[in-house]
Amino acid sequence: MARALLASFAKRIDLPDLSLAPTEKLTPARLRIELLSGLTVALALVPEAVAFAFVAGVHPLVGLYAAFIVGLITALIGGRPGMISGATGALAVVMVALVAQHGVEYLFATVVLMGLFQIMAGVLQWGKFIRLVPHPVMLGFVNGLAIVIFLAQMSQFKVPGTMEATGHGMGGGEWLSGLRLYIMLGLVALTMAIIWLLPRLTKAIPAPLAGIAIVAAIVIGLGLDVPRVGDLASIEGGLPAFHIPMVPLTLETFEIILPYAVILAAIGLIESLLTLNLVGEMTGQRGGASQECIAQGAANTVTGFFGGMGGCAMIGQSMINVKSGGRTRVAGIAAALFLLSFILFAAPLIELIPLAALVGVMFMVVIGTFAWNSLKILAKVPLTDAFVIVLVTVVTVMEDLAVAVVVGVIVSALAYAWNNARRIHARTYSTPEGAKVYQIQGPLFFGSADGFAELFDAESDPSLVIVDFADSRVVDQSALQAIEAVAGKYEEAGKKIQLRHLSRDCHKLLTKAGHLMVDSDDDPDYALAVNYGVRTGIIGGH
Repeated sequence: MARALLASFAKRIDLPDLSLAPTEKLTPARLRIELLSGLTVALALVPEAVAFAFVAGVHPLVGLYAAFIVGLITALIGGRPGMISGATGALAVVMVALVAQHGVEYLFATVVLMGLFQIMAGVLQWGKFIRLVPHPVMLGFVNGLAIVIFLAQMSQFKVPGTMEATGHGMGGGEWLSGLRLYIMLGLVALTMAIIWLLPRLTKAIPAPLAGIAIVAAIVIGLGLDVPRVGDLASIEGGLPAFHIPMVPLTLETFEIILPYAVILAAIGLIESLLTLNLVGEMTGQRGGASQECIAQGAANTVTGFFGGMGGCAMIGQSMINVKSGGRTRVAGIAAALFLLSFILFAAPLIELIPLAALVGVMFMVVIGTFAWNSLKILAKVPLTDAFVIVLVTVVTVMEDLAVAVVVGVIVSALAYAWNNARRIHARTYSTPEGAKVYQIQGPLFFGSADGFAELFDAESDPSLVIVDFADSRVVDQSALQAIEAVAGKYEEAGKKIQLRHLSRDCHKLLTKAGHLMVDSDDDPDYALAVNYGVRTGIIGGH
């Protein structure tokens, strides 16, 4: 019954069916692949969820519960089978300031509100706007994300108990020094080396898990004095319990959590939708953006009531799942359930993990996330694209991902408008009857309106001027205003102007002017980009 209601709701907002897999049949062989892929993802999720909890300044269980609940719900009703969601560093670096100033209960309330915003975005189908994100913005996005994750690891090089959480983990506290620091750096390097070398020897187990296991075995076996997970807090726990955030239900509380909720919702959806597109390219699937927004929102809303820090899609884990053969919802569901079993039964083992192993894993995530090819193409791509890549990267590090992507899209749009504005020009010739013809080339819109007006010389032109728009496109109200202004100049000079190849919408607005001659016999029948409901400011039509 519940599934029928959900399917009915999906149809009403034009969402795809919530099947286990859009193209794969769940045969025994497929089920085995999905379960193994889910196990691989779950094993790799443990250190990342714990590390991101450290970044946010919350108990490791808060990150693990978020990884379990968000991963499970998005696997069940998400927009793309094969995607993996959980606690992420992109959200953690925003949460840390809220936790440091107001406490973890305010974080839970923020996550609930964040989820409601994401559900609203899905119902309103705002996810489709992710297609407006240009490639240079995506490059800057992943580069900035990699740098943020790297900076967040710096706090792990401080003595446990002295660290202060900040946006990038660079707050106050006593840094490790002497032999402890050298051992820490050596173990980090060893973990990274194992993760790099192991896939060349075998792919039987995830390289990050092997790196953690080997480094942990060395630390435990030799009794090395280095910071461990257990030095920070115990991660032993049971099933997530329902918990209403203990915050005052006042306007002041709402004012505190609202900015964080908006930012977290935007970051979560942007990263999730970018991951959706990436997984879709690898699996040959399309659509699902609105459904993914609703799934992320539902997951975060539930997580906030069960003591989780919230989350979004994880690019790295999704790639692990897809490359391991995961194609259906079974892999994501299995990953979440395996992770829960780790929380319930393997906590004592996880507490022995040295922080150096987690840092090594995250450094490899940084290396894998950063788009190194973007450094090579900076000198080859147009200057504006190179500027956008650098700008989005810097804003991501200095502010947050949502602001960075919005800034990048705005700058890209302005650059596009400027390039198109420079394309406006005209070819001129005279007819046997003595009329002068202006053949306009290039789009006529707000950016090119001034350049269009400068093409004409009303004083020296003959008594009849023909403006041909066959190779142009009148886009907006600014373009119509520019045409009116040019016609007004010829009217003042006692001359007539004839417009050709305008759209039908332009005819309706311009033929009201008595001095305009509009030749509509061979005009194209395309619609104007803007729907004008009121006709005002037309020459001769006041």
